[in-house]
Amino acid sequence: MQRLTGRDMWDVEECQSPRMGSVILGVGGTSNTVCVCIPAAMPFNDPLPVLSRTVAGYSNHNSVGEDRARETLERVMSQALLKARRRRSNVCAVCLAVAGVNHPVDQQRMLDWLRDIFPSHVKLFVENDAVAALASGTMGKLHGCVLIAGTGTIAYGFTSDGREARAAGAGPVLGDWAS
Repeated sequence: MQRLTGRDMWDVEECQSPRMGSVILGVGGTSNTVCVCIPAAMPFNDPLPVLSRTVAGYSNHNSVGEDRARETLERVMSQALLKARRRRSNVCAVCLAVAGVNHPVDQQRMLDWLRDIFPSHVKLFVENDAVAALASGTMGKLHGCVLIAGTGTIAYGFTSDGREARAAGAGPVLGDWAS
């Protein structure tokens, strides 16, 4: 696979084939950041058709710093598009669910950064990775509770009327050593 760094990651678009259909990028993780590229056609099939899947390193800005986290996220998304033979202009939505998105300020910072990368028509969603874990276990209903014990720990849940609660997930600086 072609290794790309920095802004060069997005320059590869010039050599791609013409627009081949809209896609959605789903990005998640902490110690391993994964991006899947799926077709945006509705209704979704079961199992979901995955056009590409790529993996990179750490993406929690609290652990590796903002520049390195952004570089990892850019790399994993650009490689997924390259592997799927798609361009940024093919992307209709990005869901970024990564550790370190703990406050509205974190969420807005990531949304602003994504807005600089993708065209204005792209719908952007940024959440903590615990929300994605809960959604995957509840078929997207976001009602219930999830407990994650891995590189870090977090308990996150939503009631049926939309109230949310969380415990832990503060990172090693504040005593969340987990594994």
